[in-house]
Amino acid sequence: MSSFRNIVFTSVLVGLICGLAVSLMQYVGTTPLILHAETFESAGGEAGHSHDAAPATGEAAAPTGHAHDEEAWGPADGFERNAYTAAANILTAIGYALVLTGLISLRGSNIGWREGLFWGLGGFAAVALAPMVGLPPELPGSPAGELAARQAWWIGTAVATAGGIALLAFRREPWAAVLAIVLIAVPHVIGAPLPPEGEHALAPLPLERRFIILATLTSFVFWVLLGALSGTFLKRFEAAK
Repeated sequence: MSSFRNIVFTSVLVGLICGLAVSLMQYVGTTPLILHAETFESAGGEAGHSHDAAPATGEAAAPTGHAHDEEAWGPADGFERNAYTAAANILTAIGYALVLTGLISLRGSNIGWREGLFWGLGGFAAVALAPMVGLPPELPGSPAGELAARQAWWIGTAVATAGGIALLAFRREPWAAVLAIVLIAVPHVIGAPLPPEGEHALAPLPLERRFIILATLTSFVFWVLLGALSGTFLKRFEAAK
């Protein structure tokens, strides 16, 4: 029970810090680009899909579609929108921290910021970087494939990549290395769902490229913080028992 309590306390504390940190990065980085892209979307009169870099948050996060119409509710620009974004980021960060600290605790050795950092980098590779190869972060007005297919591919890619990384990290047999490479490669051999032919992004290409770079950087910082802080706080809580 004590270990479970330590995991929960660590996850809440880490999630709060990382959620606020990534929200600040989005506020000065990706959010202005999204607002800029929405002007092109409104001018084009088409529905768009926006992936803010919350980890996942910071995430690139799992793909989500947002239909824009006059009757659909959405938070007002400014404080309300930023508050909802921060709340979502914090909740997402707590969820990821629960998984990460649980796995670190199960390992049970060398708990600390270095151990946590390696777990965080693994999380970034599996949950953010690998899915980004096929489904890069999208600005509003970007063409996209069918939502359910994109979500299924994103989840499958994250799970397969995580399994491959685990095999490379914890097994030393040749068969494990071969299986790991296969797991990591298969989703990309299958390929991510493509947008309908003939559609094109409404925002200028330089804006889209800048968004992808900032979204990737935000996600990287999120996972590095998440891992290092999870290891640090978990070690302190365990030492205080």
